[in-house]
Amino acid sequence: MDVSWIPGDSDLVVALIAGLVVIGGVAAAVVGKARQAPPRPAPPRTAPPRPSQGDDAAVAPAPEAPSEGEAPARETAVEAPEAVDHRFGRLRRRLGTGLGESLLAIFRRGSLSQDDWDELEETLLLADVGAGATDALLTDLRARLKATPDADPRAVLRAALLDVVDPTLDRSLALGAAGDGALHTAIVVGVNGVGKTTTVGKIARVLVAQDRTVVLGAADTFRAAAADQLETWGARVGVPVVRAHVDGADPASVAYEAADRARAESAEVLLVDTAGRLQNKQGLMDELGKIVRVVSKVSPPSEVLLVLDATTGQNGLTQARVFGQVAPLTGIVLTKLDGTAKGGIVLAVQRELGVPVKFVGLGEGADDLAPFDPEGFVDSLLGQ
Repeated sequence: MDVSWIPGDSDLVVALIAGLVVIGGVAAAVVGKARQAPPRPAPPRTAPPRPSQGDDAAVAPAPEAPSEGEAPARETAVEAPEAVDHRFGRLRRRLGTGLGESLLAIFRRGSLSQDDWDELEETLLLADVGAGATDALLTDLRARLKATPDADPRAVLRAALLDVVDPTLDRSLALGAAGDGALHTAIVVGVNGVGKTTTVGKIARVLVAQDRTVVLGAADTFRAAAADQLETWGARVGVPVVRAHVDGADPASVAYEAADRARAESAEVLLVDTAGRLQNKQGLMDELGKIVRVVSKVSPPSEVLLVLDATTGQNGLTQARVFGQVAPLTGIVLTKLDGTAKGGIVLAVQRELGVPVKFVGLGEGADDLAPFDPEGFVDSLLGQ
């Protein structure tokens, strides 16, 4: 570079220019690397807690509300086959190490003595099968073994258990078909803590996945948390929830308002959550009967589902009998079945009430409410 025209010390000027060139090159290299560097990964988002299995648990926070005029997104409840297999695998491991293991241990002894039959009876009673169902099952087993003495005892036991569960019963929800233009109503009843509100939310999730339009009625006005919990589920699956405007409102009026809204919006299914009424409080049981009568003015209930906790055993049968006096029960939902190694309550309910078990709870996840499969249950019981 010719710097002869610059006044002063030319060597000093040359050095300054060279320094500027070097600094510019370094800056350009840094900028280039910054442009090529991959973006930093965003911090992981924490999923909101799920609503609890029990009615009395703390309510999970509702999802973020959509902007004005925007409908909340619906969740899809389609289950992958492997998820279903894993779910029933838990039940198989649980029941197979309880009642099923005890029964098979007795039958492997070959010819049964009277002591063996007595032990068998005790085993069934301890597993919450109930006196009536136990007597019927033992009578059937004796007849089968006498008629086919060379038969595999395991196969004989499976056939007898399957007859008690009765695979011929219709276990589908009587809520019509999508697009039939009618409003179908289901009322969900049961005592506190069995999981009624969660069951309503999970059934709504299944119906939405079938492209059904659903309205939820929060008729449990005795416990404000129940309505909050149901609203969480409603927001989660994208369905409206009708609830009381004040605490302690008349449950029947809320149920009627929900039915009226469902009819006005041409909804296909109305699911009504009721209070956890104790069977020894006649006034509350009368209130349940009033809900049924009021809703019937708009849409007679085609389903009255009783939610039972499978871990309560024979107490569940008592609850079922009392609720059946107030409303005609059409189906049983057995929650927390994966939490007991007994499982005999299924046999007792089927035989003594004649009301089919339609759903079973096999966990606390949103997809852990499964249609009851008689053969799958018996096989799980026997560890097959």
